[in-house]
Amino acid sequence: MERRKVIKGIAAAAGMAWVNPRISALGLDQISVEKSSFGIPIRGLSNKGGKLVQPIQLTVEHAGTDATLVVRVDHQQVEKRVLSPGTHTFNVYVDPVETARQMLIEYEIAGKSESAEVRVEPVRKLLIFILPHSHHDLGYTDLQSNVEEKQVANISRGIELARNTADYPPGARFVWNLEVLWGADLFMRTKTEPERQELISAVKKRWIGLNGMYANELTGLCRPEELLQLFRYSTELGSQCGIPVDSAMISDVPGYTWGTVSAMAQAGIRYFSAAPNYFDRIGTFMVEWQDKPFWWISPSGNERVLVWIPWTGYAMSHVMKLDTQWVNKYQARLDEIGFPYQISYIRWAGHGDNAEPDPDICEFVKKWNQEYEWPRFSISTTSDAFATFEKQHGHQLPQFKGDLTPYWEDGAGSSALETRMNRGAAERLAQAATLSAILAPQAYNSSDYNLAWRNVLLYSEHTWGAWNSVSDSENPFVTQQWQVKRQFAVDAENESKKLFEKVLDAYASENNSSNLDVHNTCSWPRTEVIVITKERSLGKDHVENEHGASVPSQRLSTGELAFLAESVPPLGSASFHLSAAAPHAPAKRVRVLDGVLDNGIVRAKVDSNSGNIIELTSNQSVRNLVDTSRDEAINQYLFLEGKDTSKVSTSGPVRIAIEEPGPLVAAIRIESSAPGCVDLVRRVRLKASADWIEISNIVNKKRAPLNPHPGQGGTGGDFAQHESKESLQFAFPFAIENGRIHIDVPLAVMRPEEDQLPGSCKNWLPVGRWIDVANAEYGVTCATLDAPLIEIGSLSATMLGSQTHPEIWRKHIEPTHTFYSWIMSNHWSTNYRAYQDGPVEFRYALRPHGGYEPAAASRFATGMSRPLIASAQGQRSRMGVKLRIDQEDVLVQECKRSADGGAWIVQLFGASGEDRKAGLTWADGRPIKVWRSNLSELPLERIDTQVDVPAWDLITLRIETLNT
Repeated sequence: MERRKVIKGIAAAAGMAWVNPRISALGLDQISVEKSSFGIPIRGLSNKGGKLVQPIQLTVEHAGTDATLVVRVDHQQVEKRVLSPGTHTFNVYVDPVETARQMLIEYEIAGKSESAEVRVEPVRKLLIFILPHSHHDLGYTDLQSNVEEKQVANISRGIELARNTADYPPGARFVWNLEVLWGADLFMRTKTEPERQELISAVKKRWIGLNGMYANELTGLCRPEELLQLFRYSTELGSQCGIPVDSAMISDVPGYTWGTVSAMAQAGIRYFSAAPNYFDRIGTFMVEWQDKPFWWISPSGNERVLVWIPWTGYAMSHVMKLDTQWVNKYQARLDEIGFPYQISYIRWAGHGDNAEPDPDICEFVKKWNQEYEWPRFSISTTSDAFATFEKQHGHQLPQFKGDLTPYWEDGAGSSALETRMNRGAAERLAQAATLSAILAPQAYNSSDYNLAWRNVLLYSEHTWGAWNSVSDSENPFVTQQWQVKRQFAVDAENESKKLFEKVLDAYASENNSSNLDVHNTCSWPRTEVIVITKERSLGKDHVENEHGASVPSQRLSTGELAFLAESVPPLGSASFHLSAAAPHAPAKRVRVLDGVLDNGIVRAKVDSNSGNIIELTSNQSVRNLVDTSRDEAINQYLFLEGKDTSKVSTSGPVRIAIEEPGPLVAAIRIESSAPGCVDLVRRVRLKASADWIEISNIVNKKRAPLNPHPGQGGTGGDFAQHESKESLQFAFPFAIENGRIHIDVPLAVMRPEEDQLPGSCKNWLPVGRWIDVANAEYGVTCATLDAPLIEIGSLSATMLGSQTHPEIWRKHIEPTHTFYSWIMSNHWSTNYRAYQDGPVEFRYALRPHGGYEPAAASRFATGMSRPLIASAQGQRSRMGVKLRIDQEDVLVQECKRSADGGAWIVQLFGASGEDRKAGLTWADGRPIKVWRSNLSELPLERIDTQVDVPAWDLITLRIETLNT
């Protein structure tokens, strides 16, 4: 099914009363052109005898024999010609108008006369760039394998059309923009060498425009490294083609996380053509930003990209035709918004999604530019169009600094298990690369990691499934697409685990299971409890460190052995020995009694009736950090059918058991029934010496009811739009007076409302690793390992089915210290899943603290996402990375071997929000050379080992060691 038919169904379901405000906001109601029965003014300027004149197109019907036609405008004769019988269309010309005015047109022929008034509008002396491309939906209207074939074929067809029009006048020659690069990647991996060289040659000739995103990504789902990987391939392909890629496109997706600017800067991208879906589930995004180009400033303030959302997003070619009437409409649209620039652009995505290149635009531009001097049209790459605009108008553009909080990430809650898997795979891949750098550089193969990252990216790509995924969920067309989509997450998880094991296998040199090493892939020292499998630790309850001192240990109810790994060095390892002696108890034990867990640092109380956490205190303060004033508590399960929040329900009576009694690890297990679930199992865990509690919630989901009449109604039917809708949340109400919320997003930290740009989604927000609620004296950091969405202050994610009216979306987020982890939903009428079932685990960790410290929050949550790793004892490579950084709040985002094998690539992030100077040394004293680099991994600028790391900036370094 074509996307335009899907849109028609959605619009019908929404009702015209809902659609019209959206259409009006986008300027799509501006289609009335002043015309009479025979005269239509054209907003173009022609050059006639060296003079610019303005045309009025006449259509005259004449019967009988040849006769003389006389045309007058405002009583002045402008045309005299002989007409043969038939219908004749031609232009007459008047002097250009500076302001709109009415003109009287009269004609006489063979005793017949007619007159009419027309409104003649001034012509903009405007250069309009046309950016041809195909919207890359990896599925939706067709199976993914067919889409891949189409997009690969489109590249060849684009080259062919460019070759065929190479002798056309400048501006009318065909150019093909690769919207995203997964199709080009597939082309380069599957085509013959001559075909690959043909693509490279076409890029060099500017027949093909490369744009830097790998896929139309839901950027709010990305881990930091994933966001960078989104642009990595552009540096590789650009290098192969000898053309730097400085532009990016994204289509359909409304909203982009703030760190996207930082990631683009790392790829050398400065131009961003963003063209969202033009009306559905986009809030006020298009109302705020359509044809209002601006500089988007990075979190650090040191980078910027030129962002421009064109009229109708990417859908213009789906709803309009390029002709003289369109030229009139387009200028009327620019007049309405007061467009102040002399250069504009439109997207042209062909006739539907995954469409073939449209050669008709060349004929239109060729004909128009021959007839008219203004406005001018030019078919272009994104890069050339934006560079031309920047040169003329870049200094006039406003600058905005903040988050363009995205809207469509909520759909990932329809497949919570796979979303969890993909988040875990992204963390594991980054950790495996760092682990390889520390232990076994020879085990690192960049191609293997790139393949795994490709699967991570294609899971977070916006096309989740078929157009009829909700209305006809069991249709093979739907189930086949979901299996392909799901496989991206499965493969990402499996490949990340294999790469992880490959590093540990390359490192291990001992078979003695009594000796093991613990590895820290973070850039600060860590002391944490680590768990060893039952098989590996069987009969060995005692643990000593490498100095022979006993460390606390405990045999768990699962048969696993837990022990405290103390002072594991940054980007380093520590050794331990297991023996059959009795376990060593910690000096300060963790205790559990009557639902209370207490280790002398943190205390948490679980309510015996609800299983919710009703008290949370720390040794820094006796305040209860849980707000129970609204009959809510921490980790309370909430289930909402439909959108009426007054009908929200919660879990049933609980059965509570002590699962781990201490002294090193204490855990409570809470079992209950729960609406929407087969059952719910929650665990609260506290460890000796830890200043945080851990939460594990296993939601065994029941399948939501399916459409009782499969296929009936389609995307616009009652079932797809309104029925069987549900959402699941866990509550986090904190009692922090005047507390402010900060949210970790990839490569940035943002404050709801304060750091959100106009048009941002406020009904729900994506979250990276943590949310912090704090005032100047005390607060709590919540790490979320598996769930990427939150609602702030209230259950505001109640937008079911299609939502086309901009005014019904949440406009403000009031100050609050409550949020809800939104874990599952099925609110969409299309694309995303209609149901999910089975067990899914959602993990959190809560760390009470003093005043807000973003670097401490990042260290805590990153440590939860990248735990200490135990392995068989091995011989650490002398060639391994031995980097030390003297600033704990400058965090190593990633550390890996360079693809060329000649250096280390280290990314530093200014996580404190303050400028820092980080001193770099090599632990063994070897001298190092440090270069500024980026995603290309090239040595760009030699710098000192004292590296300036501005607040919230990402600095990529290439480090070379002597004798490596």
